[in-house]
Amino acid sequence: MTYCVGIATGEGLVFAADTRTNASHDNVRVHRKLHVFEWPGERAFVIMSAGNLATTQLTLARLRADVDDGAGRNLRRFTHLHEVVAYVGEVLAQSQLRPPDEENADSTEADGPDFGATLLLGGQIAGEAPGLYMLYSIGNAIQASPETPYLQIGETKYGKPILDRLAHPDLPLEDAARLALLSLDATMRSNISVGMPLDLALLRADALKVEPTLRLEADSLLYTELRSRWQHGLRQAVGMLPRFRWEPKAEP
Repeated sequence: MTYCVGIATGEGLVFAADTRTNASHDNVRVHRKLHVFEWPGERAFVIMSAGNLATTQLTLARLRADVDDGAGRNLRRFTHLHEVVAYVGEVLAQSQLRPPDEENADSTEADGPDFGATLLLGGQIAGEAPGLYMLYSIGNAIQASPETPYLQIGETKYGKPILDRLAHPDLPLEDAARLALLSLDATMRSNISVGMPLDLALLRADALKVEPTLRLEADSLLYTELRSRWQHGLRQAVGMLPRFRWEPKAEP
């Protein structure tokens, strides 16, 4: 499993992802799920992936190959971000196609492995505003909005409540980054299939370059202090909640 989250604010975009792809008792594997494509001063994109690892790796390889080969349609040739999203969606859908199995021609999709994958794609092209999108396995997409300024893929339910309460378009970019990490931390506390290390990237509006980027290990000072202060703050907040009528009043 995996968990990736993107947050769109007026100051830019935040991307955060775990790196765990397998979590059996004797087989814990790590793969990067946050990928940067940038041409500073011209355009910058971040793609995060969840789902079948073979499909996402093939999709990313095809995107890079199209750029390297100067293909007629590649990440550098489009004028608008929505065109990039449509192109990446097509590559994603094509990467899930498998040749027919003549020996099992009567088998259904349910009989075989699941090659599905989803992506989060965010970025900016010079002259346009930044945008954040979620691409489904069939290639269609939805965009983050002021009403819903964050998008998630993978194991989303544990990290969603904090985003519902605190994510909004006016959030400073660094606060949004801290919020994304706390969303990941909440997920890891409840689901072993999401795990360290974590990757974080920021794309400031009009910077047209993805920076800074961080990889946080379990013992990283920033991460340990972040989760410690958050837990301490939550405990203090619980102590400040209204008292039941049978309780003594809380001391000021």
